[in-house]
Amino acid sequence: MTAIPRTIRLNASDNLVVAVDAIPEGAAIHGAVARARIPKGHKMAIAAIAQGEAVRKFGQTIGFAHGAIAAGDHIHTHNCDFKAFARDYHFAEDAKPYAPLPAAERATFQGYRRADGRAGTRNYIGILTSVNCSASVARFMAEAVMRSGILADYPNVDGVVSFVHGTGCGMASKGEGFDVLKRTQWGYATNPNVGGVLLVGLGCEVFQIDEMKRAYGIVDGDLFQSMTIQDSGGTRKTIEAGVERIKAMLPLVNRAKRETIPASELMLALQCGGSDGYSGITANPALGAAVDLLVAHGGTAILSETPEIYGAEHLLTRRAATPEIGEKLIDIIRWWEDYTKRNDGSMDNNPSPGNKAGGLTTILEKSLGAAAKGGTTTLRGVYRYAERVDTKGFVFMDTPGYDPTSATGQVAGGANVLCFTTGRGSAYGCKPTPSIKLATNSDIYRRMIEDMDINCGDIVDGVSVEAKGREIFEHILRVASGERSKSEQLGYGDNEFVPWQIGATM
Repeated sequence: MTAIPRTIRLNASDNLVVAVDAIPEGAAIHGAVARARIPKGHKMAIAAIAQGEAVRKFGQTIGFAHGAIAAGDHIHTHNCDFKAFARDYHFAEDAKPYAPLPAAERATFQGYRRADGRAGTRNYIGILTSVNCSASVARFMAEAVMRSGILADYPNVDGVVSFVHGTGCGMASKGEGFDVLKRTQWGYATNPNVGGVLLVGLGCEVFQIDEMKRAYGIVDGDLFQSMTIQDSGGTRKTIEAGVERIKAMLPLVNRAKRETIPASELMLALQCGGSDGYSGITANPALGAAVDLLVAHGGTAILSETPEIYGAEHLLTRRAATPEIGEKLIDIIRWWEDYTKRNDGSMDNNPSPGNKAGGLTTILEKSLGAAAKGGTTTLRGVYRYAERVDTKGFVFMDTPGYDPTSATGQVAGGANVLCFTTGRGSAYGCKPTPSIKLATNSDIYRRMIEDMDINCGDIVDGVSVEAKGREIFEHILRVASGERSKSEQLGYGDNEFVPWQIGATM
């Protein structure tokens, strides 16, 4: 006998099912007969959908029928369109009191307690650059130290990493773009996973080091130093001087020792990339369950990627702690609508070709699945890109959907650990914040086993979302305590510092 292919109907109001297994032509599913083969992760209509009628998944609108869709049809980009529609924004009606567990009942991890009271999960020396012109020098410094073998004498130092970027000049000296770069630089310099910082510039750039130091009240000392190529006498002399400064920092940074710290000091960045039709069913809800556990233990989780919660923001506003927090999120959505319009773009720039191959059809569908990473607790804050996150619980940070840029903002905001869900197999890692990769389906987990930390694909085989959330939460605690994630083992993270560039390049 031929087994009936497995499908999932996520909500009783949905007019489609998602194929867990490929559905062959002629298979009978929910009273409908497949009119063509439906690939795994893709959608099949189980009722007739008239032209212009809403296509529904998760109990929400994910698009509109381009023409008449018959029961049994494959629903995808050929017959399901994105278009803007009014969302029923309500504010704070589903907010719950913030009530974390008593301190004595909270989970713990082994981390680094910093002088400002925050906690790190790693202990890096970072070389930051004020401008692209000093990027090569910063890289040469980091490479020289790492090649020298000197870190063997400093076991508590995770490495020396250069955070280089492509801007810092040819830009306005004030305004939104300048402020974003300044916040990002300062956020990395003060991230609790960074024990020492060397800031390197050229000297004549728009983004002046001295101005940043004045803005944040920074004074050079043992663990924060700055220099420019022009004042140091050129490339070779700057590299040599920089390497000596880093060597002098090493014994000081190495003094940090791991100690028992409550999970309330964890700040988890939430990312998804290379999403597929399983993302909103397996890994994202499971990560959301882990977020609920982290929040219960007093920790913080940051949902981001504003273009990829577009169409799901009305679900978040209901969870806002106050109407003002919900309104702040909607103001950001309006900014993005204007931003894409004036740049001749569309909020439906997603899904990507890979997302579509994996079964996602519109940004609305992708967003509803992506928002599941945020769990179910109250939205307690909304932050600008790279702004210091100072609220416990579940929060949102405005970032682009481009994963490296989004994660850069979250790390600048203070994230000391990161979880990244993927269905197509994103190759990503992050320094100074360890990245844990969650596979949405068992196929990609097996195929990319050296890249994936946790398989969430077994949820479709019967593992509960709650049990997988507990597994993720416990893995987060182990990685925060020093266990290396798969991306760390592979050496990722040196090229993933990508600040958001806003404004004209002049």
